[in-house]
Amino acid sequence: MGAVQSLYASHPFWPWLAVAALFLAIEVATGTGWLLWPAASAFVVGLLAEALRPGLVIEAGLFAALTIASTYLARRFLRPVLEPTSPDLNDPLQRLVGQHGQVMATFEQGRGRVFVDGKDWAAEADEPAPQLDQTVVVTGVDGAVLKVRPVVH
Repeated sequence: MGAVQSLYASHPFWPWLAVAALFLAIEVATGTGWLLWPAASAFVVGLLAEALRPGLVIEAGLFAALTIASTYLARRFLRPVLEPTSPDLNDPLQRLVGQHGQVMATFEQGRGRVFVDGKDWAAEADEPAPQLDQTVVVTGVDGAVLKVRPVVH
């Protein structure tokens, strides 16, 4: 009996952990976003294999099913976050683009104050200037100043 077979027979968690680590290492090296889900699936199968010991055939089938399901669900529900055109997750200011807010102070010479995402922000707007209490949408960010335009109903 080979070393891997012996290890698998006594502790099936470790070979599955090695598979998870391999997928994760390749994912980190390539940054594709596709191999994170097989890595997570291999880890879950390893935990189940250690607890239930269902056998290699069932574990492999479970790994395949979990990989397909997790990849599909991640692509479906995380798509806006994973899109290359979406703002960087680490840049909270860029995530304000598209958010709606209220005008808090009258705009004078294109400058005013708006309430967006629970905070009071300095803002700039082109003509026509938004009126007090009018709803605006954030169209851009310049430093700590939001670029806004009135929402037309």
